[in-house]
Amino acid sequence: MADLPEPAVAREWLQTMTLIRRFEERAGEMYARAKVGGFLHLSIGEEATIVGSARALRDSDYLISTYRSHGHALVRGTPPENVMAELFGRVDGCSGGRGGSMHMFDIARRFMGGYGIVGGNLPIAAGLALACDYRGTDDVTLCVFGDGASNQGTFGETLNLAALWKLPVVFMVTNNQFGMGTALSRHSAVTDLQRKGESLGVPGMRCDGMDVADTHRVVCEAIRRVREQRCPLLVEAVTYRFRGHSMADPEQYRSKEEVAQWRQRDPIPAFGERLVAEGAIDEDVRAQIDAQAVARVDAAVEFADASPFPPAESLYDDVYVLDPGSTGSYSVRTTDPQANAEDESPRSPHDGDASEIPQQMSEALAHGEDAA
Repeated sequence: MADLPEPAVAREWLQTMTLIRRFEERAGEMYARAKVGGFLHLSIGEEATIVGSARALRDSDYLISTYRSHGHALVRGTPPENVMAELFGRVDGCSGGRGGSMHMFDIARRFMGGYGIVGGNLPIAAGLALACDYRGTDDVTLCVFGDGASNQGTFGETLNLAALWKLPVVFMVTNNQFGMGTALSRHSAVTDLQRKGESLGVPGMRCDGMDVADTHRVVCEAIRRVREQRCPLLVEAVTYRFRGHSMADPEQYRSKEEVAQWRQRDPIPAFGERLVAEGAIDEDVRAQIDAQAVARVDAAVEFADASPFPPAESLYDDVYVLDPGSTGSYSVRTTDPQANAEDESPRSPHDGDASEIPQQMSEALAHGEDAA
């Protein structure tokens, strides 16, 4: 069992894990009430993995997640109000209401997003790490993905490149025992996931993902090695999700007895009981932490419900962006009725010279024909 940090730090870990749990429970309720559109993937049961790993990072380090990303946004400091508003599809959401549950993003806190494509975040993590090398910083990227993503082509491709180029990235596979609804032993020939990067030059480590202190200890060591040696590592966090893959999951692939057995290791009450036993907090403080989390989530729901939806005229905003120095054209017209008043060429609302681009392209094509 890993040692506890200072009492103030330990209390903060418990507060953050409790906030994530209460937030996601309420998010599930809001989904059932049709306040949340699309899919909703909850990480209930995995809070120790989220908090323990994120608290090993510096503020300047990068964190990139999967479509199960509410907790990662919260642990990096995105206000619950903005995370809930994003679930509601409102303008005050952390992604402006455009991403919803699977696409949280907060660049100010170097949380580089959730991604709906399984394994889609792995190459992006390598790009972030490469950028750190180009800039000459000692920043590290923590890339979180599920056990199912370890079978994607992007896993092998990215780990190979990261090892070849000695990129400063910690790949953290959250082994919650199931890739969607398929048990680990049925979708992976190698079930000791910390070893899956060895043949690609990426050594592995393992932590107890149900223990926030052990997760923090192992990820701290991984980040230290990556930061100093500028080489990638793979960390396997063994954990379990108490809810299904998504809110639409009937959970026919596992028994209630199995879930109940894992719930006996629930990371939040287990850590709270340890803090009480070791004198870091008392039962009154523990109850107060939970009450404060519930109140904060109540406020987040109220804030999100009061936030407006994005206006219809913003439908095409930030879909295509044309630099003054780049060539190309919009595939759709802007919603501004005056934008094309002078000519029939598509015009960028951000670039007054965009109407010249089709002519430039025509001239380029003409030169090409002349050369032929």
